[in-house]
Amino acid sequence: MTPQEKFDHWKSYAERDLDAAQAMFETGRWFYVLFMCQQAVEKLVKGVYSLYVEGNVPRTHNIEMLANRIEDSSDILFDEDKYRLFQTLSKYYMADRYPDFLSTAGALVDKDEAEDIHNRTKEVFAWLLTLKP
Repeated sequence: MTPQEKFDHWKSYAERDLDAAQAMFETGRWFYVLFMCQQAVEKLVKGVYSLYVEGNVPRTHNIEMLANRIEDSSDILFDEDKYRLFQTLSKYYMADRYPDFLSTAGALVDKDEAEDIHNRTKEVFAWLLTLKP
């Protein structure tokens, strides 16, 4: 697969996840909005990674680490706001991996938080799409 084909592959999955986040928002499933936002950003960052970093995309869910490697291999810079979003989203991936935490974390997410993170995710998603050479 060429780097462009890899990018397109990751992008298609990322777009589905972002659509799923919207569906979860519309049905009031606040925790799952955030989980799907995490999945969408992770996959699109992996797509960008495939364009700028040699080798295979690592099997990781650590968006910050992937962004750091992209920065090391290109002139792309992720600002502090994007890194804060990555840190926030990472919490919701971890929560899904640990069902006991899910019952607690899910109860703590409200509509305002879900809407804020969902909107920030859409902004970062649109920015990531501009990184395609």
